Amino acid sequence: MTLPRVICQPGADQPAGPAAGFSPTRMMDVELATPLPSLPWDGRCRQVWVTARLYTEPIGGCLIQLGSGGLTPSQLGALVWAEVAAPVRHRFTAAGLPAPAGIGAGGLSADPGSWPFLCERQAVLAAAPLISVVIATRDRADQLARALGHLNRQHYPRFEAIVVENVPTGPAVRQLTAAQPAHIPYRYLAEPRSGLSWARNTGIAAATGQIVTFLDDDAEPDPYWLASLATSFARSPDVGCVTGIILPAVLDTPAQELFEQLGGHSKGRAFEKMTFTRHGPQSPCFPLPAFGAGANMAFRRQTLEKIGGMDVALGAGTPTLGGADTLALTLTLLSGYHIAYEPAALMRHHHRRDLPSLDKQLYGYSVGLTAYYTALLRHHPSAIRHVLAALPYAAHYLRTAARAAPADTVRPLAAVDKRNRHGMLTGPLAYARSSRIQNRARRAFTNS
Repeated sequence: MTLPRVICQPGADQPAGPAAGFSPTRMMDVELATPLPSLPWDGRCRQVWVTARLYTEPIGGCLIQLGSGGLTPSQLGALVWAEVAAPVRHRFTAAGLPAPAGIGAGGLSADPGSWPFLCERQAVLAAAPLISVVIATRDRADQLARALGHLNRQHYPRFEAIVVENVPTGPAVRQLTAAQPAHIPYRYLAEPRSGLSWARNTGIAAATGQIVTFLDDDAEPDPYWLASLATSFARSPDVGCVTGIILPAVLDTPAQELFEQLGGHSKGRAFEKMTFTRHGPQSPCFPLPAFGAGANMAFRRQTLEKIGGMDVALGAGTPTLGGADTLALTLTLLSGYHIAYEPAALMRHHHRRDLPSLDKQLYGYSVGLTAYYTALLRHHPSAIRHVLAALPYAAHYLRTAARAAPADTVRPLAAVDKRNRHGMLTGPLAYARSSRIQNRARRAFTNS
């Protein structure tokens, strides 16, 4: 998603520090069904990204500019209410309760035993399907340890974790996997062929769960992530894939904030559930706003079998630099399955911390985009009619996005934009080159 709307404490004096320039953003979850906290000015962060929850369900967010006096619980409630009034009223009405008129310092109150969101989740947990979590990593044991720590705190009774190390260079990842809690089935696998898609396919082949999901080593799953994925799958057998919202874990640097200003991982998807099919509400061949992202997607096993897993010529670690997750999502739709976007399946991601790294990431997205279209037409030649039909929609979307983009943010990226256009031109050639490389890797592995 993009940065949420900025709201300011009425009448607040501005905090000490520079009047302009970058300031880190404090990330904070606020549970509306409990007494609200105060929000003091900490001397460092001039703004706070509040994610509002109602009985653990994320329902909205806002970016609050702090004054030096901070916020009392009542003031916080009033500011948050301005952003979440509609979803709160909707959920109370759906529960058969009078809709509240606001949020006071004591928060909101209802009977959790009959709250629809909690009852639905509890019913799913009572017959929880086994979920296989595939974690691909490469030379980042310290970062992986943080991700596994969050995975180990899942409120879900049946899951296995498969750590796949791509082209191992030492024992650190294997040792870290062996040290995980014994009550969670952990397995370590090594994948000698370079590329994220090779690693993910190795994990898919080893998975035993009815549902297979992926966890990046730079991400932090919400404690209810797996429960929310399972709940979304349980709503319809037609759902072949569930994606979830991806929020920043921290916004400590200008590059991290800029990435969110440019759309972040969710590209405009916020806290509204959606279901996508090959018939709409948007073309399966124009994934903007995105149907989801590789950092937060799960599939039924039969869906992955139908689409053939991940295309190993796409993705990180290959000349295409990306595109594998987008292709998997599009092929899911074209194969007749639905994709459910479930905001309750929340993931937090550690964005690139510096501008050169962000520049490299954005360039990779550009190469991956046109490589994705090349791969799509290779896998699914009949998709050409969907691609052509999406062109007017694409033109309208890009014109709208250009008008909506923050001028003070995008204009300094003119050089980056030029580079990204070059990346889109090189995508098809990158895919052809990568296909040859991966075919050689496949033959060498088979003959070894």
